[in-house]
Amino acid sequence: MPRPGPGRPRVRPGHVIGDKGYSSKAIRTWLRRRNIRHTIPERSDQVRNRLRRGSRGGRPPDFDKQVYKRRNVVERCFNRLKQWRGIATRHDKTAESYQAAVTLASPLMWA
Repeated sequence: MPRPGPGRPRVRPGHVIGDKGYSSKAIRTWLRRRNIRHTIPERSDQVRNRLRRGSRGGRPPDFDKQVYKRRNVVERCFNRLKQWRGIATRHDKTAESYQAAVTLASPLMWA
């Protein structure tokens, strides 16, 4: 449904895949409050603290390894794009010229 009034439309992701740096309780709570599904691995210190607390430590957060494997595709794409100096250093003045550079580099990378 389009947003009424001026401004850009608000969009919300259906699913967020993050690395262990986004594994805090605050981030997970923020995502849950907004009904955004997430796949974020738990850090080893969080696992140890949860197990140390026993039954008071709660259940481990849901984690799907197959979904998390898809994150690798995006990371590799970013790494290949960063090999282009103009894209990595962001010399372009406007968003349109930067997007044009990414659009030009993408088919050249995969050709």
